[in-house]
Amino acid sequence: MAARLPTGSARPAAAAEGSDGFVGEVFSALADPTRRAVLRAVAERGQASATDLGAAVGVTRQAVAKHLDQLAAAGLVADDRQGRERLWRVTPAPMATAADWLAANGAAWDARLARLAALAPTPDASTANGRAGGRTG
Repeated sequence: MAARLPTGSARPAAAAEGSDGFVGEVFSALADPTRRAVLRAVAERGQASATDLGAAVGVTRQAVAKHLDQLAAAGLVADDRQGRERLWRVTPAPMATAADWLAANGAAWDARLARLAALAPTPDASTANGRAGGRTG
């Protein structure tokens, strides 16, 4: 499990810059559907406590706290202490870094697939119907 960030902190911007490992942490954090629901609930509220998020998502406060810890380890959320309460907020930079990674890698794969498609033989009438060699049955 990733190390927990101190209260009130977010992952330093330098860690977010172009690191495949960092992007992997973001995707790993987003892989869980409950974690995505928690992140969405934080984003919709601006900031919220684990108790409020648990009620919104339909899981216990303890479960939400564990999900928030993993989201924080990926830099996706940060908390601010207000008295005894920790209020969580979204930190958008890691999501933007992951989106940039997807765009760059998606473009590279689009180019690779286009080259592959150019090399593939085009189907003729006898194979277009799923029949090889014109055989009918």
